[in-house]
Amino acid sequence: MENMVNVYLFGKKYQVPAGLTIMTAMEYAGYDLVRGCGCRNGFCGACATIYRIKDKQELHACLACQTEVQEGMYIATLPFFPLVKQVYNIEKIKPTEQIMMQLYPEIYCCIGCNACTKACTQELNVMQYIAYAQRGEYEKCAEESFDCVMCGVCSSRCPAGISHPQVAMLARRLNGKYIAPECGHLADRVNEVNEGKFTSLIEDLMQKPIEELKELYNNREIEK
Repeated sequence: MENMVNVYLFGKKYQVPAGLTIMTAMEYAGYDLVRGCGCRNGFCGACATIYRIKDKQELHACLACQTEVQEGMYIATLPFFPLVKQVYNIEKIKPTEQIMMQLYPEIYCCIGCNACTKACTQELNVMQYIAYAQRGEYEKCAEESFDCVMCGVCSSRCPAGISHPQVAMLARRLNGKYIAPECGHLADRVNEVNEGKFTSLIEDLMQKPIEELKELYNNREIEK
């Protein structure tokens, strides 16, 4: 076959068509993916992967669903990165600088190496949002980290052992709970859902074939 490339999956050599993502190349090679495959479009962060190219020493991190295979690519997927996830009750904490010191004190050990930003699979300015978190600027931290998919690749490269995605999640929760203005329209809709206003509509949608659902979605009325 033309346009084939040689890749090494977990140390074993395979020939796969060029242009495939790492994820589809693994399936082409016969792997049955039951974990770490999530949404397959680069938004769930489940398929964190490390690789290097033959005869080159640099180690790269990526998401397998959105990274194409290259000739001589040595690939290993990771089940997860062991992030520190502190337990807290969002109803009992407040958006103060002290709460970040209490829950994630390691952020103040940041040495400014920027390895987290360079490793980010979403090209976020990770070091910057950590700086916002250090200063208690949770609204800015929430905005800067909004597209984080919690893959944990940034934390894997951090010499200070910071769990960046969990820090960002805390900032977004604090911002949503205490800082961002309340959305009355959303609150009303949640109450309507809880009151069962949409139960029959949801049940009706669940019975429709997938093609009809796509048609309804693509032609839906979008609120301004």
